[in-house]
Parts: sequence; structure tokens; C-alpha cells
Amino acid sequence: MKFICLTFLIIYGITDSRSEQYEVVGFVDPVFAVAGEDVILPCSVKPSISVEDMRVEWFRSDLKDSQLVHLYEDHEDGNAEQIESYRGRTELTHQELERGNASLRLSSVRVSDEGRYKCFIQSKSWYDDVTVDVSVEAVGRPPVITVDGFDDSGGLHLQCDSEGWNPEPVLEWLNREGVRLSSETTETHRNTDGFSVRHTITVYERNSKIHCRIRLRHHMLETQIITSNKRFNPGRTSIILISAVFVLVVIAGMLIAACVRKNRELGQLNNENRKIEREHDDLQKEKSRMQQECGRLQNVRSRIQQEMKTGKEDK
Repeated sequence: MKFICLTFLIIYGITDSRSEQYEVVGFVDPVFAVAGEDVILPCSVKPSISVEDMRVEWFRSDLKDSQLVHLYEDHEDGNAEQIESYRGRTELTHQELERGNASLRLSSVRVSDEGRYKCFIQSKSWYDDVTVDVSVEAVGRPPVITVDGFDDSGGLHLQCDSEGWNPEPVLEWLNREGVRLSSETTETHRNTDGFSVRHTITVYERNSKIHCRIRLRHHMLETQIITSNKRFNPGRTSIILISAVFVLVVIAGMLIAACVRKNRELGQLNNENRKIEREHDDLQKEKSRMQQECGRLQNVRSRIQQEMKTGKEDK
């Protein structure tokens, strides 16, 4: 009996020591992904052994309750509790599982995919995990410059907007010579689609090109606007606005007069129609009266004929 127990302990010790030799490994550095493209999240067992018979679980450890990204168990994928945004975008290659490679393929990467992932592998005798940080780079929309009015001194207010960037981009204004201009106000917001930025500036240069440039690592988008060589004149602009209002008032008056004339003509037509209807009713009444008179005359005629017939019979 002692020999059997001793043998069992030796076997268990050997098995346990072998189990401790395996570890789950990935990348130490973050994995960089580009929005819209596919990325591989590395995870494998070292030394290499098949993990086909094991449980492989990928989840987001940076989210509340460590939500499920992908699950492989009992030789099949079981993603009933998978995060909705990952549906149809995750894949484990079963041939690679035979080689101990449990790397996750994530397709059509989104900015919201950025975060910390954990690859957890478990067998009957051991388990281990590794953390993979994913950083997503997204190039946003080209900047749009809009004119936001002017001040009393003739300064032109410009506003530059762009959205869909990740990480936060650098927005800068430049003049024709490429000299950087200081933004007056800056706004930055972040949502699931990335960063949106807005900078404003007041320009006093005339007949000049003003550039709005956005940079992110190796990407750069730029838009330009050419300022007028004529100084803005608020008085002149007021005159133009007053003239425009006057023209609009005149046009509105003409339209109202036309509507009144049309309504008057329509009223006259309605009166004519009512007159015709009255005359038609009178004719119908006269027709009925004449029919009644004809009927009465027919009765008189019939009575006279009857009397004449009766007189002849008496003779």
C-alpha cells in the first residue's frame, strides 16, 4: 500500500512539474492596428503543444466584468455571450491550435477595439494567461474650414473642424509662408469613433492663403482658404444686408398682391358659378311648372272627349 501511494505521488509530481513548464506567451509591446484593417492578437503556448483539447478564452480585461471577446471550448467556438460589437469579427484558426497557437484574428478593426485583452488557456492540469494591449490608429476626415464672421477691426474669424481620429491628432494653422499661427480657441472631444477637434483663429492678412493642417504620426491632411484682398467693411455689409432685406420685402409684397388678385378673380368666378346655378334652378322650376300645366291640360282634354262621347251615345 505504501508503495502504491509513493508511486502515485511520484507520478503526480512528475505531471505537476511538467505542467509548470508550460506558459502562455504573447507580445510585451502593444499591438498596433489600423482602423478598417485586420490584426492578429498573439497568444501561444511555450513550449509548443496542441491546445485543441483545452479551453481558450479571449476577453477584455479593461472593461467592466471582463466581457467575452471569443471562446473556444470542447473543440468548437462558443460565443453566445460574446460582446455584440465583436460578432462575426473574431476567429481562431483550428489548424494553428494544433501547434499551440491561440492567436486571435480580429477583422475590420474599430477605434472602440482599442484596449487591454487577455488570452486565457486552461487544460485539465494547468492554466495560464497573457495580456495583450491593442492600440488603434485611425485617420479621420479631411479638415473643413468655415468662415465664422468678422470683428469690428476687419478680422476674419475662421474655424477648422475634423473628426474620426485616433489617437488625438495635432491641428495647426499656417500662413502662406508656412509660419505657424496661434489658435484662439481649441476644442477636443472623444467618442467611440475617435477624436474630433475644432480650432478657431482670427486672420488680418488679405489676399493670403491660410492652411489648416492635421497631423497624426505618419499621416497628414490639409485644407486651405484664400482670404479676400478687400478689407471687410461692416458699414458696407450693413448696407448690403439692408438692400437684401428691402428686395425681399418688395418680392414678398409682389407675391402678396398676386395672391390677393388671384383670390379676387377666384371670388368673381365663384359668384358667376352661383349665379349660373340659380338660373339653372329657376329653369328647372319653370320646366316643372310647365309639365304640371301640360298635365292639367291633358286632363281637361280627356274630360271633354269623354263628355262628347257620352253625348253621342245619348242621341
